[in-house]
Amino acid sequence: MMGFGFSRLTFALLAAILFFHGFCNSQEDPYYRFVQHATSAPTVSYYDYIIIGGGTSGCPLAATLSRNASVLLIERGGSPYGNQNISNLASFANTLSDYSPTSPAHHFVSEDGVRNARARVLGGGSCLNAGFYTRADTEYVKEAGWDDKLVNQSYRWVEKVVANEPPMLQWQSAVRDGLLEAGITPYNGFTYDHIYGTKVGGTIFDGRGHRHTAADLLKHADPRRLTVLLRGTVHKITFRIKGKNLHHNNFSGKARPTAHGVIFRDESGVKHRAYLNKGSKNEIVLSAGALGSPQLLMLSGVGPAEHLTFHKIRVVVDRPMVGQGMSDNPMNAIYVPSPSPVEVSLIQVVGITRFGTYIEAASGANFAAQGSAIPRNFGMFSPQIGQLATVPPKQRTPEAIAKAVEAMNALSDEAFRGGFLLEKIMGPISTGHLELRSRNPEHNPSVTFNYFKHPTDLKRCVDGINTIRKVIESRAFSRFRYPYISVGALINMTANFPVNLLPRHDNDSTSMEQFCKDTVMTIWHYHGGCQVGRVVDHDYRVLGVDALRVIDGSTFNYSPGTNPQATVMMLGRYMGVRMLRERLTMEESS
Repeated sequence: MMGFGFSRLTFALLAAILFFHGFCNSQEDPYYRFVQHATSAPTVSYYDYIIIGGGTSGCPLAATLSRNASVLLIERGGSPYGNQNISNLASFANTLSDYSPTSPAHHFVSEDGVRNARARVLGGGSCLNAGFYTRADTEYVKEAGWDDKLVNQSYRWVEKVVANEPPMLQWQSAVRDGLLEAGITPYNGFTYDHIYGTKVGGTIFDGRGHRHTAADLLKHADPRRLTVLLRGTVHKITFRIKGKNLHHNNFSGKARPTAHGVIFRDESGVKHRAYLNKGSKNEIVLSAGALGSPQLLMLSGVGPAEHLTFHKIRVVVDRPMVGQGMSDNPMNAIYVPSPSPVEVSLIQVVGITRFGTYIEAASGANFAAQGSAIPRNFGMFSPQIGQLATVPPKQRTPEAIAKAVEAMNALSDEAFRGGFLLEKIMGPISTGHLELRSRNPEHNPSVTFNYFKHPTDLKRCVDGINTIRKVIESRAFSRFRYPYISVGALINMTANFPVNLLPRHDNDSTSMEQFCKDTVMTIWHYHGGCQVGRVVDHDYRVLGVDALRVIDGSTFNYSPGTNPQATVMMLGRYMGVRMLRERLTMEESS
């Protein structure tokens, strides 16, 4: 026997790790008079810039471009404001467990058998994530060919609105000190910079537990020049060539097509068209994310010709690399029940190793005491959520979920203490691909990430798990683990938890390679599909066509830093400034 009801405790712990205390009022809705539902849009409209996707990059891009041009931003989701599940840290996991047709989290399962979600809300992934804010490393910026000065200015522009220093309480402090004992040195304190060693990063949650998202950056927009349409789904981009509209005419020949408009439908199914104003400076920008941008390129006729022909899509440009190079940074974790109370925390500390692994941690506690009128929220481990659910995916019937919730609610408060340590690998090197399932833009495409296909990725995972073992066994972390529960027992427990659709193996607890493969999860950092040099040039213009760019994480070859959101927001601002400078230069020369 290993103490009081260990099996029940661990089961409940896994349900409560990201369990948040304290309710606060939802973030006040800013008065954006330029935001409206797509149902109010005219049948035909004209703008200098049309941006598809009001996400983490689309919002800062739109805000910036509107300072000197008319801009239309089309977002397929709704507003984050007034939605307590998005705005409040206490309700972080509720959005991810929402499977309704208009949920801000649009769920999908990769062909690898790992559950994931893409954003469907103004502000994009910054409305769904765990809030960690950290910059890309200097080498990443150099390899991207970005201007250092403008990059730093753009980061600071974002940080003034969304970024904060997190509180460092006992559990996160123990993780920090444990990382240092494990040799992840030096200690770099609180910083947004990406530096080898252990550091405290930023957070987009403020001191009241309110989330600040990319949508907040729209405060910088010129309201006279920006129109934001919510719940508008773009079906395709249309092209012209020498006066011909390629939507109505077959295209053949060597002349370059020019993007000139989009076709979108509102939530009532009514079709609308938006076109670019006349002028060589005007452009359409795809900022629909790693799934949405390659998907929309293909739906518009830009992609692998054979694949497009199979789906009866007219080929505008044969671009075989659209949808290729898809990657998702794999996450693996070890769950640790605690004999001592722990604070509620999301990702605050990170160990940036020299062997290509990042170590992070989160903790949780029960905030609804027994007998409270407020029902318990089991966070990311709720039976419904899919990411770390306590009910296997194929068994998530309403009856099974209700039974699991009832069992969890009956557990004592002592069961709801603990946290988890996770590792994600740098890069990754392993890549996959994305394909259309249909011509319906509402359908998620098929995506394969090929987790751990490259042996270096697998080795990095093993090294990361071994580092987590050292942290758990460190003196600094001793008060937050039961001394009679070995790390091997924790690994064995984790290996049996239904975190994905993959089968388990008998040697999961003895072979760390097998453990990594069998317990892989997403950390929502997928990227690729429209990569620089393959689909777009270094100015993010789509190769082979004019007046069309892609500006979002689909252009990344590797995920920047430990967490990409800071760099995706920075990129929106950075390219907005660059594009306005180009516009001014062209106006002066004309």
